[in-house]
Amino acid sequence: MFVYEKRLQYPVKIKNTNPKLASLIISQYGGPDGELGASLRYLSQRYSMPYPELKGLLTDIGVEELGHLEMIGAIVHQLTRDLTEEQIRTAGFDAYFVDHTAGVYPTAASGSPWNAAGMAVKGDLIADLTEDLAAEQKARVTYDNILRLSDDPDVNDVIKFLRAREIVHFQRFGEGLRLAKDKLGEKNIYYMNPSFDKGKVEK
Repeated sequence: MFVYEKRLQYPVKIKNTNPKLASLIISQYGGPDGELGASLRYLSQRYSMPYPELKGLLTDIGVEELGHLEMIGAIVHQLTRDLTEEQIRTAGFDAYFVDHTAGVYPTAASGSPWNAAGMAVKGDLIADLTEDLAAEQKARVTYDNILRLSDDPDVNDVIKFLRAREIVHFQRFGEGLRLAKDKLGEKNIYYMNPSFDKGKVEK
């Protein structure tokens, strides 16, 4: 059970509308490496994790990613509020506007809607934690790319915070992977490591 606090993890206060920038940032809402996929990935992976420390890690980070999704939604909303028809046309926001008006819809910057196919859940703790390390780095790169393209200091302040949290999550998952390997033992670092010639799991 989650307790919802009616505040963002980090304040989002954007003064200027910018639909073009919103159409890029929305990738971290529903893009392939965005916060929606991250939160669902971690909150789903936790069920098959055999160790309580790792279940807790995935739950904590998964819930925080929901908070990041909320922040990205707030950024997109504030960048697209009170748009004029001229802004919609000249910023290339017209195709999005036709389908969603100024609603916040889970999609990638490329226009592809969010798809659960990118949400990796394997049920093997080494595979899942390794995937999580890569996912945090891909999210960090996406934030790097947004910062390269954004000249709005209000937006950049929030994006830098989110980028920093991806780095922290990468570090926590690295610690989790080391913990998993320690618990599994050096001779068998895989959760499921069948001996195919004997048909049993090696000890």
